Amino acid sequence: MSKLNRTVSVAPMMDCTDRHDRYFLRLISKHVLLYTEMVATGAALKGDRQKVLGFNNFEKPLALQVGGSNPKDLAEVAKIAEDMGYDEININLGCPSKKVQKNKFGACLIKEPDLVAECIHAMVKACTIPVTAKTRIGFDDVEDFDYLNSFVHKMAEAGTKTIILHARKAVLKGLSPRENLKIPKLNYPMVHQIKKENPNLEIIINGGITKCSEIKEHLSEVDGVMIGRAIYQAPYFLADIEREIFGNTDILTRTEIVEELVKYVSSEVAKGTRVNQIMRHTVGLYHGQKGATEWKRYLSNNMMARDSDFQKVNHILEIVQNNEKEKLAI
Repeated sequence: MSKLNRTVSVAPMMDCTDRHDRYFLRLISKHVLLYTEMVATGAALKGDRQKVLGFNNFEKPLALQVGGSNPKDLAEVAKIAEDMGYDEININLGCPSKKVQKNKFGACLIKEPDLVAECIHAMVKACTIPVTAKTRIGFDDVEDFDYLNSFVHKMAEAGTKTIILHARKAVLKGLSPRENLKIPKLNYPMVHQIKKENPNLEIIINGGITKCSEIKEHLSEVDGVMIGRAIYQAPYFLADIEREIFGNTDILTRTEIVEELVKYVSSEVAKGTRVNQIMRHTVGLYHGQKGATEWKRYLSNNMMARDSDFQKVNHILEIVQNNEKEKLAI
């Protein structure tokens, strides 16, 4: 089992966990493991490598999630990931979108355990960083413990020691990816049972977890917890996780995070990055706090246009600092 700490990780989310979002999240949490968006093997091998796979070392520890079903291509991407400094490479076996299915990767591969094993084996042979898999607990009408357990065994025999289980089945026809995150019922007991049956494997649970109390409950049954939407929608949830799960009290305030982010925006704008590419990830920073509405409104009015003015980012500091003063005065 690798030494990489997977106690809590942030799920790979398309259109969300890009390099700017990961930088922002790392300002809040020093300990969680971060994942990239899913990158298709074709994009990784044929695209602009720095644009597709580049990251800031500040984001580490960082895992690359890859989508594909060609063992040779996946092996090549695994080696590239290692050479670029990623801490882990993860194969996506859980995305149910039609586009992903058409390209024969994601959740449809749950139906092809032998091919998945071949892919994982090729990746493990190609690199020395951990090769992990993220999958659902079933597909369509199949939500069967024996099938899942057999699938887990195949992946383990191929060389992975860490499996992330999204505790919902994937409905491959008739539901959108968004609906697939809500409509199939969560089945935590099945994931817990997989861990009991496979004590030698590192089993991470994912799906519908929104509180530190829930994280602690799951950690008594499995090795780690992966959280997606709850963190993207309310990023400062990571501060609670730092305190309650990792025992870290050295956490930046929201104001300090914005101050650091302004420095990052400044350096990125100089490289040609648009302000909205970064600031769109910060909408939920003040979720549940006084001033949250003003924060969202200011971002909406000033930061979301493609040609957002960097000077407006500097002005945002005044807004946050005023909010902090108001809170202290109450």
